[in-house]
Amino acid sequence: MAKKKAHIINRELSWLQFNARVLQESIDPDTPLLEKIKFLGIYSNNLDEFFRIRVATLNRMTGVNKKLYGDVSINPRKTLKEINLVDKQKQVEFQGIFRSIVHDLAKNNVFIVNEKELTKEQGEFVSAYFQENVRSKLFPIMLGNLRKATLDDRSLYLAVVLQVRNNADRERYALIEVPVGPLPRFLRLPDQEDKKYIILLDDIIRYCLDDIFSVFGFNVFRAYAIKFTRDAELDIDSDISKSFLEIMSESLKQRDVGSPVRFTYDRHMPEKLLSMVLALLQITKRDTVLPSGRYHNFRDFMHFPHLEIPGATFEKWPPLPHPALSGKESIFARIRKTDIMVQYPYQSFHHIIDLLREASIDPQVRAIKMTLYRVASSSNVVNALINAARNGKEVTVFLEVQARFDEEANIFWAEKMQEEGVRVIQSIPGFKVHAKLLLIRRHEIDEKNVYYAGISTGNFNETTAKIYADSTLFTANKEIASEVNSVFHLFDSKYSIPRFKHLVVAPFAMRNFFIRLINNEIRIAKKGREAWIILKLNSLADEKIVRKLYEASQSGVKIKLIIRGICVLIPGVPGLSDNIEAISIVDRYLEHSRVFVFCDGGDNKYFISSADWMVRNFDNRIETACPVYDKTLQQELMKMLQIQWSDNSKARYLGEKNTNEYRERETGELKIQSQLETYNYFLNNSLKK
Repeated sequence: MAKKKAHIINRELSWLQFNARVLQESIDPDTPLLEKIKFLGIYSNNLDEFFRIRVATLNRMTGVNKKLYGDVSINPRKTLKEINLVDKQKQVEFQGIFRSIVHDLAKNNVFIVNEKELTKEQGEFVSAYFQENVRSKLFPIMLGNLRKATLDDRSLYLAVVLQVRNNADRERYALIEVPVGPLPRFLRLPDQEDKKYIILLDDIIRYCLDDIFSVFGFNVFRAYAIKFTRDAELDIDSDISKSFLEIMSESLKQRDVGSPVRFTYDRHMPEKLLSMVLALLQITKRDTVLPSGRYHNFRDFMHFPHLEIPGATFEKWPPLPHPALSGKESIFARIRKTDIMVQYPYQSFHHIIDLLREASIDPQVRAIKMTLYRVASSSNVVNALINAARNGKEVTVFLEVQARFDEEANIFWAEKMQEEGVRVIQSIPGFKVHAKLLLIRRHEIDEKNVYYAGISTGNFNETTAKIYADSTLFTANKEIASEVNSVFHLFDSKYSIPRFKHLVVAPFAMRNFFIRLINNEIRIAKKGREAWIILKLNSLADEKIVRKLYEASQSGVKIKLIIRGICVLIPGVPGLSDNIEAISIVDRYLEHSRVFVFCDGGDNKYFISSADWMVRNFDNRIETACPVYDKTLQQELMKMLQIQWSDNSKARYLGEKNTNEYRERETGELKIQSQLETYNYFLNNSLKK
């Protein structure tokens, strides 16, 4: 008997297809030229993180022959081979796109030049810049007798061949770290008439290699870029004598010595030098070794210099004031009257700062509680909390120190807040806190304590709020605010699980709660009545949920999925998922909100959530989903979902073949770019007020 097809897409390959959609933005004719360069950087940065975490995990699994990843059965060795195949294909595509963009820049009189293309005047400018800014930051590593080296996998290196002309026996090798961070990756050279010139820092170093090594008698130099990626998973020490901040600080040092999982190099690099570098870094055949082009670490291209090219950047969409929060009335008074939802970046994140600022100086506010997952490098949110503590408020913050790749920043802010009198809770053993919650307790005349709650789909981070599309609900609803308070109590009473009637809280009940709602739609559909579900998520990868959605489809439930990232479900399979449609939208903003709507026989149920439908979110994280009861806000959420579903500009179909095919416009159909339409929707609403 033939084995039944699982109808589950490998989640890692699904993620690669998501990142391919990001890469598509760099060739989309609707994407402005300089924004195309930034999408190359985003694609590259995403890929680095994928290898540091996902591929590293698969490598670990091959060592123990593990064949179960989450709830989805996979073969880690097979998956690694498939990942490497896709990666090689995309590397070729990536290099072609980059060359095309360089060509388009040239058509706009912008030229990226290398060390061999400099004029005499440009060479003098570069040499002066090198002597003044670069030279003192270079510390070459001489290869040969060196058997092992600890290098920073976030950095770019040049592998250098040093020779003496006409003397083949005089040959040495060196590694030079390109000091991006202390210095910008790009240097704009003086304009020449109407032409603009840019050179990369790596090429500046190439141009000036003789200034570094000629003292040793070398006069011929060739340099080749290399980039490697380490396993970034942390092994957390359980030493009870240490604070969690100490444990995390020590664990972060592991990333400096983690096993390499990916290595890219200039394909023109001599074989002898390549072998020497691979041996030095202890890179094996199991690791991904990819020949590539001249330039690596394209994540730096997210910070490509601003150039005065008409139409080369996105049109500005200034964040709009929320109509209910634009006056001089107290924000607490407005929230007490009615629930308010802020949709950033369309609406201003400053409203959240304003609420915290008002709370910090309001004599009636007694306490503030907040969860923080990723904190901005310069955080007005934290500053407001510190100011509240200085003003005598009881301030409690759960700051998730284990927020991947933001651990160091979060440790810094945790220590800063503790110094200022903020009570900081740092961890819950076995769980990450991913819920986005705010609670303010206020002493009011009519009632002793009034609670104001904020429940968000995204982090309270003013930097990411400019590019992440999220929703934050503010409410004085007694039941909801009380249950938000219960979540905070959970951080202190880890083994006492409160009962929730309104909030849906993981890891205690979230998966089963939504399975019950899906089952309800199935029962309604079987009675011949209207039944449908709309889900907007970053990722859908929980097998139990996926199979329940398949069951719903087979029962006649109409399901619409708007999934930005991973989707292991296959829509449109005859007899299985005929009633499921799925799209993904990738545009200037990163779609980050999670919104769930269930028909429920016409009594529609609306939820916003911090949680994607993945194993880790259901089982290993503190997450919340909050019902939206206000009819006006329900209408607003549905309008946004309808706009997104109608997108025929940036929407791609999701399916088994993973072709990332754009949704095509019908003849005569107006172009709909959902993020632009959403902005105009809120703009028109603000003008009506």
